[in-house]
Amino acid sequence: MVRGFFPGLLVVLLSGCSSVQYYSQLAAGQVQLLRAREPVAKVIADTSRPQALREHLEQSQKARTFASEHLRLPDNKSYRLYADIGRSYVVWNVFATQEFSLSPETHCFPIAGCVAYRGYYNQGAARGEAAVLRQRGMDVSIGGVEAYSTLGWFNDPIMNSMLHWGDERLATLIFHELAHQRFYVKDDTAFNESFASFVEQEGTRQWRAARGLAPQSLSASKQRDQFIQLVLDARQRLGTLYAQPLTADAMRQAKAAQFERLRSEYRQLRDSQWGGDNRYDAWVNQPMNNARLLPFGLYDQWVPAFAALFAQEGGDWAKFYKAVEKMGGMPEAQRKAALRQLQGACLR
Repeated sequence: MVRGFFPGLLVVLLSGCSSVQYYSQLAAGQVQLLRAREPVAKVIADTSRPQALREHLEQSQKARTFASEHLRLPDNKSYRLYADIGRSYVVWNVFATQEFSLSPETHCFPIAGCVAYRGYYNQGAARGEAAVLRQRGMDVSIGGVEAYSTLGWFNDPIMNSMLHWGDERLATLIFHELAHQRFYVKDDTAFNESFASFVEQEGTRQWRAARGLAPQSLSASKQRDQFIQLVLDARQRLGTLYAQPLTADAMRQAKAAQFERLRSEYRQLRDSQWGGDNRYDAWVNQPMNNARLLPFGLYDQWVPAFAALFAQEGGDWAKFYKAVEKMGGMPEAQRKAALRQLQGACLR
């Protein structure tokens, strides 16, 4: 459910506000990743490497070429390199909110700006940070990240953490992460992730069409959209609740009731419309809190707006990116107003 970008560059590029220990692990993790890189072409040509890996990487390069030639994404060495990092996730992101708030605790970096999470290259360190935050009475969630972008500062590799879900899933990750390199706005995670998510989705549609494949299953896409909407509706109800002048005990009871309502509505949707498809059961059945809802608002909020903008520009990628850059240069309030206008046009 969670994807991330830019957990850090080097200690000297980062603010001195937080601990040296935290920044040291960022620098060490990035250096380890850089040292593990090797050309994809070299891996493909090495017959001593697993055949499945070589075939997977060979397919990835077709998608990588498509990304630059057809989607007009950056043409550089990113994702033409491979790195085996020896673990399932490259980074674990820690999200946190106050007990009665949906606003994330943000962390600011000179290059990336402010983001709604803190990244750790070590899962144990992420869990330690989460434990400290819970002791402070905060809602906390940890999300494993399979890939991230350094926004063009380094040539990002394909990592073994990106290879679990087949050729098409790897292609979508490449499209998403290259979109972060194509354009990025400091201090606006929702804008950046929604933009990259749209490029990923439209890029995947065009990638399938270019190979003569049928569009992705509408039923799976519809289920995903319905599930996201359930979560966003719950977020809205919780936001209204937290604005009420209730005692802490009353607020906790009402909060718990809203999460139970979310579970109930999900099960009703699953059983009545999805034929019992339980693909989201694991997420729903885990303990709920505010922090677990954060990625939904960050990654999907403005996707329809970018879809409307793409259609407005006639499906021309160059014109679309130019329009995105123009919007990204607006003051925040004006940018959000433009996105809302596009969102409204898409829904009409």
